[in-house]
Amino acid sequence: MKRPLELVELVELAQRLNAASAADDWSALAAIDRDLAAALPRSAGRGPGTAGERAAWTSLRQAHRSAQQRCGRESALLGERLSALRTNKEGWLAYAVQEHREGSAS
Repeated sequence: MKRPLELVELVELAQRLNAASAADDWSALAAIDRDLAAALPRSAGRGPGTAGERAAWTSLRQAHRSAQQRCGRESALLGERLSALRTNKEGWLAYAVQEHREGSAS
């Protein structure tokens, strides 16, 4: 069995989450999320730990929650953009056809 997460690893995960979220680095966020999902079972049932470890877990939880909220907001914005594109699809197509016809006539 692999060892539980150490204090340094908890702090590093929280820092990586915060940095990737602030940079809108979705690929990094996905990779960190996979790392976290793989590492969490190693620490399950370990007990409360030291005061430093509890603080690091709290920091990691906050970083994860913040990243989730950031992803949720970005997802909503992308949904709005896609909806606007669908709404204006006919206009975009008509414009493209007109541009094509004018380009072909030259």
